Amino acid sequence: MDSLKTGKDVLKKEAEALLRVMESLDNAFNEAAEIMHRCEGRVVLTGMGKSGLVCKKIASTLSSTGTPALFVHPADSLHGDLGMLQRSDVLIIVSNSGETEEVLKIIPWIKRLGIPVITITGDRESTIARLGNISLSVEVDEACPYNIVPTSSTTATLALGDALALSVMERRAFKVEDFALLHPGGSLGRKLFLRVEDIMHTDQAVPSVSIDTSMKDAILEITSKRLGVTAVYDGAGNLAGIITDGDLRRAIERYDDSLLIRKAGDVMTVEPKVIHKDALAAYALKQMEEFSITSLFVIDEDRLRPVGIVHIHDLLKAKVV
Repeated sequence: MDSLKTGKDVLKKEAEALLRVMESLDNAFNEAAEIMHRCEGRVVLTGMGKSGLVCKKIASTLSSTGTPALFVHPADSLHGDLGMLQRSDVLIIVSNSGETEEVLKIIPWIKRLGIPVITITGDRESTIARLGNISLSVEVDEACPYNIVPTSSTTATLALGDALALSVMERRAFKVEDFALLHPGGSLGRKLFLRVEDIMHTDQAVPSVSIDTSMKDAILEITSKRLGVTAVYDGAGNLAGIITDGDLRRAIERYDDSLLIRKAGDVMTVEPKVIHKDALAAYALKQMEEFSITSLFVIDEDRLRPVGIVHIHDLLKAKVV
């Protein structure tokens, strides 16, 4: 028995199923996305068995992208949970067969409420498909050799749910900042919510010298602040440049024994890379990676005076990396 061949065959069949669903999409998909976008309540999903598990994931994706959503178990709905539905909601029913008994029993009550119903089934001619206001199809062959185990159908339904969620997200003009507000915890939250000002060094912790400071004192400043860099200010207190460990190595080659009596202005790099305090910490990391640097000075709104400094180690400690 060749498990590797079986594994590849299953993935190939499921990939082909996704392509088939994509090619079958028509204006009904647009209409479904518009109904969900106009929904003033919640998008409620229901389905039995594997379909129910897929519903839970779709509801989670919708909620995290700006569309309030929840899952209601159809069997529990028959014993009181239908009270969760309001007239302002939209209902999405997922049933591969389109004939799920528990779902069929709640549809008359849903109709009386006047709630818009979107169905996702594997049979456009099924009872559930015909009872929906909008019917979407995931009519595919299962990857199972007997065409009975839910495999391709659940994959296709999950992907179709993602497509709906992201289409509605686009209609809502949902931005990365909105996404960050809904994900304050975990690594995702740190990457999307944490700002430079939350982790930067400020005040006396910021290494700084003037352009007339001797290189001996500039080196002492770099060493004492332990960030491998110092800002260099001009006479007006504005950022004129920076001195990094790399600048020091190049200056040693250039000035040799006379380095310590040189001025910071002789050694500094002008027009250094800087960042604003309101920038995402993840963006600071991107800048460091792009320019192969380990620190960024944080500047004020006029882009003249540093208000802090952020080091790659600060990003590591904050687990942004």
